[in-house]
This record gives sequence, C-alpha cells and structure tokens, in this order.
Amino acid sequence: MVKIPKKTLQDLEFPTVLQQVSTRCNTGLGKTRALGIKPISDTETLLETLGRTSEYLASFVNENRIPNHGFDAVDKELKLLKIENTTLEVSGFQKIASICKTVDSHKKFFKKFNEYYPLLFASSEEIEANRDIPTQVDTIIDRFGEVKDSASDKLSTIRQEINQVKSKIGQSFASALNTYHGSDYLDDIRESVVENRRVLAVKAMYRKKVKGTVMGTSRTGSIVYIEPETTLKYSRELNNLEFDEKEEIRRILNTLTHRIRPFAPLLVDYQDFLADMDITAAKARYASDTNALLPEINTKKRLFLRDAYHPLLYLSNERNSEKTWPQTIELHPENRIIVISGPNAGGKSITLKTIGLLQVMLQSGLLIPVHERSSACLFNRVLTDIGDNQSIENHLSTYSYRLKNMNRFLRKCDAETLFLIDEFGTGSDPELGGALAEAFLEVFYKRESFGVITTHYANLKALADELPHTTNANMLFDGKTLEPIFQLVLGEAGSSFTFEVAQKNGIPYNLINKAKKKIERGKVRFDATIAKLQKERSKMAQTGDRLQEEESKAREEAQRLEKLNAKIKSKLENYQELYDHDQRMIHLGNKVDKAAAKYFQENKKRPLVSELLRIVETENSKRKKKSAAAAKAERTKHAEVAQEARSKVKHIREKKKVAKKKAVIKERNKPLPVFKIGDRVRLKDGKAVGSIDTLEKKKAIVNYGQFKTHVGLEQLELVGKKGKT
Repeated sequence: MVKIPKKTLQDLEFPTVLQQVSTRCNTGLGKTRALGIKPISDTETLLETLGRTSEYLASFVNENRIPNHGFDAVDKELKLLKIENTTLEVSGFQKIASICKTVDSHKKFFKKFNEYYPLLFASSEEIEANRDIPTQVDTIIDRFGEVKDSASDKLSTIRQEINQVKSKIGQSFASALNTYHGSDYLDDIRESVVENRRVLAVKAMYRKKVKGTVMGTSRTGSIVYIEPETTLKYSRELNNLEFDEKEEIRRILNTLTHRIRPFAPLLVDYQDFLADMDITAAKARYASDTNALLPEINTKKRLFLRDAYHPLLYLSNERNSEKTWPQTIELHPENRIIVISGPNAGGKSITLKTIGLLQVMLQSGLLIPVHERSSACLFNRVLTDIGDNQSIENHLSTYSYRLKNMNRFLRKCDAETLFLIDEFGTGSDPELGGALAEAFLEVFYKRESFGVITTHYANLKALADELPHTTNANMLFDGKTLEPIFQLVLGEAGSSFTFEVAQKNGIPYNLINKAKKKIERGKVRFDATIAKLQKERSKMAQTGDRLQEEESKAREEAQRLEKLNAKIKSKLENYQELYDHDQRMIHLGNKVDKAAAKYFQENKKRPLVSELLRIVETENSKRKKKSAAAAKAERTKHAEVAQEARSKVKHIREKKKVAKKKAVIKERNKPLPVFKIGDRVRLKDGKAVGSIDTLEKKKAIVNYGQFKTHVGLEQLELVGKKGKT
C-alpha cells in the first residue's frame, strides 16, 4: 500500500508541478481534476496510466494525431436528469450530443490505430459507443441552437401561422406608416421597436391624432411610441401563437429529455473518459516541455536516474535562457544510502529534491525528465525532512520540529521506504546533534531503508565510509574560482570550503585565521585534506576526460589508417596482377612476333601454324580450369568493382553539379558593382571592352567604338573606373 504523506508532496513542490500540468489541460473539469492527482497505490493501474501518457506523448511526433478531446462539462445536465419531470435546455442537449460524438470519434480512431496506441485503445473499449443520442438531438435541434420546424407537425403548423401573421402585421404597419407619413405627425425617425413590436414614432403634441396603443415615450418625452390600431389584432394573435410555440417546444424538449434520461450513467462515463483524456494529454504536453519519458520500471529495488533534471528548475531556466545541470544517481540493495556533502550553494538540496520529486511524479503517473536508459523502482513510502520547518502554531523550534519528524521516520522506515533528509543533524549543538544524527542513520541502515541525506558533519561522512551499503558523495566545487560545478560524484566525501567561501565573500583574512585557531588543528587538517582530495579529484576527472577524448580520436585515426592501409594493399595487389598480366602478354606477343617475322621471310604456313599451336598449348598448360562457382565469384567481384566505380563516378559528378550550382547561386547573389558613366566594362562571358555612355535603371548603353548596345547591369563586370588605366 503506497502512503506518501501530504508533507512530503509539499516539501518536494509536487503541487506546483500539478499546477503546471493543470494549465496544459483544455477543459475546466480536466484542470480541476489535474490539481487532485495523487500517488497511485495499485501497481497495475500505475503502469497503465504511465503507458497511456507515454503513448499520447508518442502521438506528437507521428502522423496519426489523436483527435481533439475538448468538451463542455455536463454536470448540471446530469443533476437534472436524476430528477423526474425536469427538462433540459437546448444548450444542454448540444453539449450532450457533442460529448457523444467526441467519444465516438476517439473510439473509431483508437480502433483504427490500436497497434500504435494499445493502452489507449483498451481504455476506450471499456465504454460503449452511442450514436442514437446525437441522432435524436440533431433531429430536433439545428446547429444554431434552435428547435427545428420538423421537430413536430404541430410546431411546423404554428410557425407557418406565425409567419403569416407577421406578414399581415408588416402590411398593416406599412399601410399606417404611409397614412401618417404625409402629415407632420411623425418624427424624423418615423418608426422604432418597443417590446419586440414595430411602433410609430409620433411627436408628443400629435399623439391623440394617431389611433393605437401607446407603448412608451422617449427619454426626453418629445416622442410617443404608438402601435397602430390596424396591427393590434394581429399582434394579439401573434402573442397567442408564440405562446403555443413555446409550449410545443417545451413539450418536444421534455420528450427528448425523457428519452435521454436512461443514458445518464453512460454520459457520466463519457465525461470521465474525456476528462481522463484531457489529463493524459496535459501530462504528455508537460513531458514534451520538460523532455520527460517513461523509464524502465524494475522490481529489483534499483533506482538509477541518469541525466535527471528537476522539472521546475528546468522550465524556469528555459524561460530565462539559462543552463540546467543534470544529475546521475543510483540506489540499489548494495548501495542503499548516499551521504552528500560539500559547500553551500553547491547543488546538494536541488539534487535531493530532484530525486524525491521525480520519484513522486513517477508514482503519480507522470513521466520524468531522465535519460532513456534510466531505471526506476517503486516505494511504499517516501519520507522527507527538507528546509526550515519551524512550527509557529505549536511553538516548536526548528530542532524540536525536526526531532518530531525523526520520530515519525523511526516509526515508519522499512525496506520499502525512500527517505530524503536535507542538512541532517543541524539545529542543535554540532557535536551532540551529529552524534544523534549518527544514531538515527544507523537505525535507518539496519532497517534496510533507501535514502539520500545531505550534511556537513564529519562523523556522518566517516560513518558512510564504514557502513558497507552506504556511500559518500559530493558536489564538485572549483577550488580556484570557488564556484560550484553542479556535478554529483559518488565515492568520496566533500569539503565544506568554509574558510575559502568566507574569504571569497570578503571576510577579512585575519578574522578567518583567528577562527581557524579557535578550532582543533586536526579538524582543519581533515577538512583541508578533503578539500585537497576534491581538487585532485576534479583535476583527475578533467585529465580523464581529456585522455578519453584523445583515446577516442586516436582510435578513430587508427581505424581510418587501417582502412586506408587495406585499400592501398588491395590496390597494390591489383596493380601487381595487372603488371604480371601485361608482362605475360608482352612475352606472348614477342613469340608471336618472331613467328610472324619467320613466316614473312620463308612464307611457309605449316611451320607458322605449328609454332602458333605450340605457343597456345604452352600458354594453356599454365592456366587452371576454374569451377563454375569460382567463375561466378570472379564475375561477381568484377561486377561489384565496376558498380563501385560507377557509384564513385556518379558521386563525383553529383558533387561537381552541386558545387557548380552553388557557384552560380553565389554569382547571382553577389552584389553588383556601382557603375558610373565612363567606366570601362565587358560582358561576363565576353572579351570585348567598352565604356558606359548612359545608365538607365538596371540597364546601360555600352559603347564599343564601332557600335553601341543595351545591356543589363547584371551581365557586366567592371574592368576599370573612369580615368583609371
């Protein structure tokens, strides 16, 4: 059973991570539920949640993008559906239909691409599709949110009658308007609309001259709005019809509500499914923004976080264009507890919080920003003691509060616990507090708990060296510049660089010396030795990196020389074969030449044929008959050599084409020289030199002596300026 206290989540700033995830949700319900994400107890459920988020993250980089899951919450409508004889509003039906269509589109998508998204497909298969609800809603309500005329025969009839009455009202009003327009009874605006009725704008002094019902007056009282008497009877009829229309619409919506009511539990499932999709998508977006992924989950109690980033720090530094330093740390049964030491502001606390936050995120179904070769395990408890936790309400000092925390640790720490303690043992007398912290650490060690602590206490560093399954670690610090390197190194304790940091911050040197004299000489030497070792470690690490880089370069050079040697050896063998073949051909040619010369002198064919046959038989005796396989292998080899030669020729030709194309583009993009009248010029592809007589926009008239010609400036190159030879 996973139990991660609320205090642990707050110490590790997990609520801040949830706020950032919440802002990446598309729906109000998703935003609210994202803030309530908690560690998941069931391992199977956790792995499915992580897997779905990883699949959604993968959809960002492939062509099969998951459909939009946006929806409007239907909580209000679901409450009304639980109450008998209630009627939903038109907007409620539209939201319900939209949710049904969105769920259906997701089910179709995941079914089509179930090989890419198996876990998302499995979750979509847990709910059944319902196309009947949106069909019924679309039959009654149009896309503008109005009840259709075809919703019922009675509604269609009523609306036809309404249109007819409105037409009569229009005609009768136009008639009245024409009647009074000729007189001076109407104001300049002539008409207006009051209570959704057309009225005449009558001057107040003539209101008794116009027959009808007064509907109101203007703000100044100079205009009286009167509905003409001729339209009154039609208006009353229109009111009755509109009332009938509302009643019929209410009846239609009530009937539709009654049909949908049995599907209320299904709509709850639909809304939950889409809210989960929204949260999953938000987690995937957050993972994309922080370069997070799903590491291997092992059951061997091995926590290996390679190149791990603190997500909050990473996003903050990204906004400020600053570098974030990754950390690598490993816990396993043979190395259960790590004691990190080193100077303040060196990154100890951030390393501690990074480990804890990533573990809590992973066990809450969030991907974490680590290298893909990282591996993580699951813990039943994660306990933290980080920062200054004075309790004002209970009047507890920092140390008292930390002791209460340690008491809680002692009750709950076991082999399934990961504990994280910052500045272990501080808050009391260094010697006494260090001794008590040492006792606590021995208890955690005996219970086989896993943990990381930060400290400045030398006795804890010494204890970490003594215990077999505990390791010292330090944050690297440049002893010359006194600047942190933000890199964790396992296997060696770190110096606090107390006096060095004090000196850098302007503390007088004589005061630092005075402080040194007040403490034991052995302690100063011990700290100085650690500092010296750390500096040497840093130098060795730099040297090791340099040697490794040189070794890598040497290995690459050796491989290159080996390949070159093989090529040269192959070419030499080929040249030797060619030379031997040529020598044999020359020797054979000399024999044939002698036979030809003898035939030329004696003109006897029989000796010539006999000599030629002897030469051929001698040559054939030197040859070995090749098997079919050998002949085929030789042909294949020749074909491969020929293919390689053609490939190289093709590659060289392509490189020449690219180079030529680049040269042409470079020539085109080359800025034109500034030409002036009298300058000596010539065509870029010509040899004749002339002088510029006239410049017109991007053209020039060039005088070659015997003739003149119009030429574009881009075709000319400058030979010499006017007056210069």
